[in-house]
Amino acid sequence: MQEYDIIVLGTGLKECVLSGLMSLSGKKVLHIDKNPYYGGESASISPLEELYRRFKVHGPPKSMGRGKEWNVDLVPKFFLATGDLVKILLHTEVTRYMDFKVVEGSYVYKTGKLHKVPATEEDAQTSDLMGMFDKRRFRKLLNFVLNFEVQNPRTHQDVDPEKTTTRELFSRFDLGQDVIEFTGHAIALHCSESYLDQPCLDTINRIKLYCESLSRHNFSPYLYPLYGQGELPQGFARLSAEYGGAFLMNRTIDEIVMENGKVKAVKSEGKEFHCKQLICDPSYVPNRVRKIGRVVRAICLLNHPVKNTHDASSCQIILPQSQLNRKSDIYISVVSYSHNVASDGLYIATVSTTAETVTPEKEVQPGLELLEPILQKFVTVNHLLVPNEDGRKSQIFVSRSYDATDHFETECEDIKDLYHRLTGARLCFLKSRHQSHNSDDD
Repeated sequence: MQEYDIIVLGTGLKECVLSGLMSLSGKKVLHIDKNPYYGGESASISPLEELYRRFKVHGPPKSMGRGKEWNVDLVPKFFLATGDLVKILLHTEVTRYMDFKVVEGSYVYKTGKLHKVPATEEDAQTSDLMGMFDKRRFRKLLNFVLNFEVQNPRTHQDVDPEKTTTRELFSRFDLGQDVIEFTGHAIALHCSESYLDQPCLDTINRIKLYCESLSRHNFSPYLYPLYGQGELPQGFARLSAEYGGAFLMNRTIDEIVMENGKVKAVKSEGKEFHCKQLICDPSYVPNRVRKIGRVVRAICLLNHPVKNTHDASSCQIILPQSQLNRKSDIYISVVSYSHNVASDGLYIATVSTTAETVTPEKEVQPGLELLEPILQKFVTVNHLLVPNEDGRKSQIFVSRSYDATDHFETECEDIKDLYHRLTGARLCFLKSRHQSHNSDDD
């Protein structure tokens, strides 16, 4: 009988981040995955032939280049240069295992056209999203946000960050509806309109995060790993292994053994592994999760950059819900040979949204139209699953499945929430593992 503090089922990014953090804090961790590859639902598929096989599509044609030059992410997500995922990467020094490259542009859709997201005074001045008076008001809002400090009431300008709603804040600056739309959805990265009636502090922090991330790199606030997102779970798995974590891949999970309502062990291929806590993705415990929606994703292979993005080899595009009479935004992430995920001159664009109808593929059509012509398209519709309980009673901690957004902010919230429930402590990033660490994130 083998004893562990924590067993982790699945090698998705969230599971690997938590496994790495737990090993780092001195816990004895065993990681088991039913798949022979890392990444779970958010895996990178390589070579390209494997992607075609996975979707039962004939090909690929020779024009796609060498299959092994492709790393296609099933759930691509960019991350903000000063966001929580970068803080976790620096805190754990997983940056040693991989390289990152800035994404070349960030765009928002308005009345059938793409526009660069303005998040600096200079961008605001030249933006065709706003008229002259709106530009002045928007610049005033940016100045207010960038100078805002929670602890310093002098910077609040009579705004109570805990009581003043975002709607009231925008009204104070007399922002027009168009400006509110791209500020809320393309800069603050809110997924619905409910934020307008919430206290404005969260939105202030989100705008600040976007602007600070952008100030690091100028082109856009986003980073993406060279060779694709699959490098991330592998990097955190290496960290876990470095601190004594054990891994069993391609293993069948027979049973999760309970005793008095708490997890006791995991049975796999006849062997029993004992643990005090269990972390897993929803696919390992279908009876402990519920469906709250569906996510549709269309992975598109292109031989050209997306029109009206200044020939960017990588970019993010957000189509705000109100532009399309929807309740959910549509997201497009574009990467290419420049991130070493495709053959030379070829691109991967993924369109995603939360499904609202019984024909989800039709719902991503506005995004697909921006990408034409498309060489090949692979569509998935997945259930959005969340745990039924917080895990404190059973000591089984289940991650949420990946949402439709094309950035990591919501997934980082889930990681921090899981960490808090597991340990009782807040995840903080005051220093890296070694004091001498050079925090160059890129």
